[in-house]
Amino acid sequence: MQRSTEKLYKIFKLESEFGYTNKAVVGGLEKLTDTWVGEARADGLSEDDIQKVTAALNEYPSMDIQGRGHTLREIGHILDIPGIKYLESPNQTEQKPVREEPPYASDKIMDSQGHNKTEHRGSTRKRSNSPVPIPDEASPAGIKAPVTSVRGIGQKQSQLLAKLDLHTVEDMLYYFPRRYDDYSELKLIKDLKYGEEVTVLAYVKSITTFNTRNKNRKIIQAIVSDDTGSIQLMWFNQEYHLRYLRKNMFLSISGKVEQYMGRHVMYHPDYEQVEKDQLNTKRIVPVYALTARLSQKWLRRMIFNVVNEWAAKIPEFMTEYILEDADLMDLSSALKEIHFPETVPDLKKARYRLAFDEIFLLQLGVLKQKYEWSIQKGHPYEVDDEWLVSRITNLDFSLTHAQMRVLSEFRKDLNSGQPMNRLLQGDVGSGKTVVAALAVSIVVKYGAQGAVMAPTSILAEQHYASLKRQLANHEDEGAVLKEDQIRLLIGDTSAKEREEILSGLADGSIKLVIGTHALIEDPVVFENLQIVIVDEQHRFGVAQRAALRDKGENPHLIVMTATPIPRSLALTIYGDLDVSVMDEMPPGRQPVETHIVYPTERERVYTLIRSQVKNGHQAFIIYPLVEQGDNEESKAAVEEQERLQQEIFPDLKVGLLHGRLHPDEKDGVMRKFRDREYDILVSTSVVEVGVDIPNATVMVIEGANRFGLAQLHQFRGRVGRSSDKSYCILIPETSEAAENERLLAMESTNDGFVLAEHDLNQRGPGEFLGTRQSGYTNLRLANITDIHLIEIVQRYAHQVLENDPTLSANEHQLMRDAMEKFWPTAEGDIS
Repeated sequence: MQRSTEKLYKIFKLESEFGYTNKAVVGGLEKLTDTWVGEARADGLSEDDIQKVTAALNEYPSMDIQGRGHTLREIGHILDIPGIKYLESPNQTEQKPVREEPPYASDKIMDSQGHNKTEHRGSTRKRSNSPVPIPDEASPAGIKAPVTSVRGIGQKQSQLLAKLDLHTVEDMLYYFPRRYDDYSELKLIKDLKYGEEVTVLAYVKSITTFNTRNKNRKIIQAIVSDDTGSIQLMWFNQEYHLRYLRKNMFLSISGKVEQYMGRHVMYHPDYEQVEKDQLNTKRIVPVYALTARLSQKWLRRMIFNVVNEWAAKIPEFMTEYILEDADLMDLSSALKEIHFPETVPDLKKARYRLAFDEIFLLQLGVLKQKYEWSIQKGHPYEVDDEWLVSRITNLDFSLTHAQMRVLSEFRKDLNSGQPMNRLLQGDVGSGKTVVAALAVSIVVKYGAQGAVMAPTSILAEQHYASLKRQLANHEDEGAVLKEDQIRLLIGDTSAKEREEILSGLADGSIKLVIGTHALIEDPVVFENLQIVIVDEQHRFGVAQRAALRDKGENPHLIVMTATPIPRSLALTIYGDLDVSVMDEMPPGRQPVETHIVYPTERERVYTLIRSQVKNGHQAFIIYPLVEQGDNEESKAAVEEQERLQQEIFPDLKVGLLHGRLHPDEKDGVMRKFRDREYDILVSTSVVEVGVDIPNATVMVIEGANRFGLAQLHQFRGRVGRSSDKSYCILIPETSEAAENERLLAMESTNDGFVLAEHDLNQRGPGEFLGTRQSGYTNLRLANITDIHLIEIVQRYAHQVLENDPTLSANEHQLMRDAMEKFWPTAEGDIS
């Protein structure tokens, strides 16, 4: 036995006798590395084995008792030390009681050189020859095992990892780096170019702080150098950098190269202190998101242990055909390379494979749901061309080409023998309700029932009025309904009228009901519900829509939205629905004229409002907050309504609407505005959806930079609903905010679909998802806007489900398991 391994043998045997309490060496076993590494190299041990032993010994103090025993036996295996490989595990050692040492006792203990030392009498140290009894968490329990089963992770570390939502081994395996530092091809500061996103290695030459002319703005400036050149790093109002950065500290710095007064600078760069061993790797090094009291180096080592142990054991769920045809890296390799890539091309392949998986499982879920809905039996409803043409010609206006196309899609679905499951998306004012009403008329013509659900009472009333005009007009000889066959059921409906409506729905005498969430309550029973229309579908949860649909036997379903859905989302998140698009406005509508106005120019806006009101029109003024105090920098509706009424428009009537009002109060305010009892309506964002006030021609949005693009477009859609010229005025909080990208986009186009794509690229899909969060939240690497990848993946998902719709074939068992795991519940948006 060589000298270096014999030393470990003696120390490890003694540590075993001490019950793995890290007392066999003065200062702990980690002190061994100070001298042992040189001896090991002198004995000719391989550098790889030396590094493995050193890493294990450095982690030894942070391990629990079970992990320590396991580690020493593992070192025995690495170095092939007889006797150490077969050390007793902690729960096999003799369980002796803890004893107080005699005042004159001396115990054998070694120093880091492996020499005996004596612990002199008089010591009050307590020692146990056995470990504290703890559960054997180090034993393998599969990938679902808690993080404490990973060597080097104890209870304290597991609590810190929990803050990152890392609870199991699997969580750690799928905790992908947020970026990488590529030490394989380092860039020198002298070679940096303006506009590059780079990572450089440099030491801190100086760090200073100074105030700008704005006394509330403090700049922290560090000058860093790599001896080929220097670059400034700057942070605004982030003084904690002063506590962290020190002169001569060596850093890995990542950021974009900008220019300030002709010199290179990085604003708010990411940085990490770098140790020499990290630099010497010459590798691509992963950088993970952290939480307080977790170091990058420690987390990287723990994830390395997990990847080494588990990546190769993850079963491949993708079929061999798809792997080969799509040229995909195998799953085990992808998991290794995403964390610790050998080369940049390998990293790209790993990212592509894992992003492919995410979109594939998302597609499988929605397409499988679509298939399951399609095999249900639905009642077919067929009408002849002559009857349908008569209903269209009876309208007060001509349908657009888009409306005719969507009506044709509805007609085909209704006659298919399968329940319709369609999303109707159209920009504000495109005429969705008219076409939905024609679909309802086809069904109720046969004596069946329909229901229309809206998110608010005021919107339900609007639908009731328009549907009554279109379907139950007493002047229309061909009307499909009589006036008493179409009813409104909302919170304000009287008890007597409610009972009458419930009775009529149950016996079938009422054919169409329009309402709010009141429609899904238990007392509502239909005799034969065959078509359901849900307006502003993102305002309703899965359970609400399911409850309404369950009141019929596989009724036809149309969900409508005025928020245009970008194509990539229509193919993924909404892939279980057939999508109809209305991308054409009715003739006679003028585009709303949109302008960005500086805060100092408000008087011009007030003049515009006065002139429009004088001509018999009305105006909206939107504020981001209800009351001052929510955010002192932003104007608030309550205070501004009072100021506008008393100081700016004392001769006009200014109403107030906000979310803190009771629903009945909100509906009352909107009715007064609709009936022209108010000239101006001051409101918060509650006015965003569905309100139809054709007489309103001015929409003023204060603090416009605080709203999302989809929201701004919805506000604009509240005006321009007649043939009169309308205006949308965007007033940012500051003159600087006038250059806001969203506001400039609003000024440049009225096309909701163009704005939706812009919003998706800028802010992600949150605005469009509504209740469809479940699948999307599992996307770690895939970009939901990557239409090219989505179309590729969709082709393979279709192929799989066409051949095996239930995923019951043996080759698809693992694929089905992966899909069910990806989708936490079986419910999608329409279920």
